[in-house]
Amino acid sequence: MNLRQKIVQEIRARGPIPFSRYMELCLYDSELGYYSRNAEQFGKAGDFYTSSDVHAVFGRLLARQFEEMWRILGSPEQIEILELGPGRGLFAQDVLDWSEKKFPELFGTLHYSLAEGSPALRSRLQLTLSKHLISGKASLLDLPKLQSQGGSYGITVQRALSPEVPIIVFANEFFDALPVEVLSAEGELHISEKDGVLLETWSTASAGELEFLDRYSVRPEAGERVEAPLIAQAYMSELGFVVKQGFIIAIDYGYTRQEQLTGRHRGTIAAYRQHSVSANPYEAPGEQDITAHVNFTALAAAAREQEMDVQSLLTQSQFLLGIGEQNQFADAFEECRLPQERAKVALQLKHLVTPTGMGESFQVMVASKGISEAKVAGLSGLGFGKG
Repeated sequence: MNLRQKIVQEIRARGPIPFSRYMELCLYDSELGYYSRNAEQFGKAGDFYTSSDVHAVFGRLLARQFEEMWRILGSPEQIEILELGPGRGLFAQDVLDWSEKKFPELFGTLHYSLAEGSPALRSRLQLTLSKHLISGKASLLDLPKLQSQGGSYGITVQRALSPEVPIIVFANEFFDALPVEVLSAEGELHISEKDGVLLETWSTASAGELEFLDRYSVRPEAGERVEAPLIAQAYMSELGFVVKQGFIIAIDYGYTRQEQLTGRHRGTIAAYRQHSVSANPYEAPGEQDITAHVNFTALAAAAREQEMDVQSLLTQSQFLLGIGEQNQFADAFEECRLPQERAKVALQLKHLVTPTGMGESFQVMVASKGISEAKVAGLSGLGFGKG
């Protein structure tokens, strides 16, 4: 049985399913979902790139920022970094290896937790991070399961260390892959089937979905579609609760409510396969990535409701330039011995930080709790252009 047949089987048993359930099955079905099938989705041979596929400097710069955060927290004897959806573990590997080499004080106190639900990706993480997993410096955790509770979602985030230990939660391209509801002027999108063919139908939107649109998004006009990422908001709320003292860093492509009010970012569902983008999420269930742009207004509100301080959004370009400008990106060029090596790295760095690459496509949200706002404001990643 392939995933399309499995989805049809569920529809015949339950009736039309919400788009969020369809997206959940396509991405996270334990056997046939996109992230469960294999670990080859990333990089040149896969379907898309992440920043860590471009160059190790992304992890090295974040290691520098994590070290700064650790010092702002008072250089505690223990600190946990919790990465959500770590993929193949390249970012974690870069952070841990660079911290061990350049920031030994941080490395001595650090425990790196990786929350991953895909069996295939967990196996890959075991290989990539074997040294750090064997030493106990890193550990694998289950990605929190979604539990629907009458239209709301119950999510429990695991930690490797005790709740009192300061924590930095890192989520790079995590929230865009969480299932979303899709709404139009006709109501909430459901998926039905006829003779094995998937069809779109519409039902009355719930009060919670309409409230979400009114508070954090916009009501769709005729012919428009708008996502309601209720699951992402529930995740952020739980993360904000889990953080007693520390930071959350979320990096993703997304938007604010103000941008939606100007007519942008309406209907952002996209499918990725072999570095090509499609607007058709029904073409190859389980064989293509499905994403939606992140509503940062809703994420920030969920964090604030858990008494977190949320900084103004930055582009990835601003954030990385802020971290790297003090030492002129020595983290990127340290191992270059020949001019052509420097030239290659310069191009990779350009792809990460310039508007023509990934630098302006991705937004960075930094939230904190239990730390003075003056200290947080002094973070190098928040300081580009302020000097």
